[in-house]
Amino acid sequence: MAKTDRTETNLTAAQSSFAPRTMMATEHSWARTPGTYIAGRAYLDGADETAAEMEAKWGCDRLRLLVGAELREKFDRQRYLLNQAIWHGELETVRRESNRMVAAWMALDRAAEAAGALKLNPVVWEVPLADGSVAAIVGDDAHAHHVTAEGRKVSVFTLEEIGRLLSNYPDIAKAKLTFPGATITAVRRSVEDPLKAIHDTQEPLNDEIGF
Repeated sequence: MAKTDRTETNLTAAQSSFAPRTMMATEHSWARTPGTYIAGRAYLDGADETAAEMEAKWGCDRLRLLVGAELREKFDRQRYLLNQAIWHGELETVRRESNRMVAAWMALDRAAEAAGALKLNPVVWEVPLADGSVAAIVGDDAHAHHVTAEGRKVSVFTLEEIGRLLSNYPDIAKAKLTFPGATITAVRRSVEDPLKAIHDTQEPLNDEIGF
């Protein structure tokens, strides 16, 4: 099994089963006890669900590219503050920043709606890849024109091509048969994500432009 990346930019690791004891269990951490961890996760899971809903509606890492620079900056600052709360915050900080993250997603959603931005076409399924790119899956070549890149690195796959990939790499299909619930986890990353260049969140933001 590959070793888990436990840097602060890997929020999948931060919210994994390793997190409460080995990663953030300081005296004042929100994850210091099972009870505070469960309480914090209740709010973080709500923020994650909102993010999943927005990506299902607009596409992977696309919504922040559909709004103006000022709103995009506020959104990225809020992402930083939530990351900071996860790694260094107390329970009330996690609750506050999780709620603000939900508000940030909804603000982007309203702005994109008002601008008349195109939503993700229902015939296209998108999934983020570990290298920061996006895989767009369509039923056949006739539906490929529905894929919208808009500043993202997107590769288009048809179901027929996925079938050939699984045939050429049978170990992948075999793993799914052996472990029916197996999933491949990818960290959500937009192309040239500004937070990717920040390795930790110990430093406060020089000013606050929050939601």
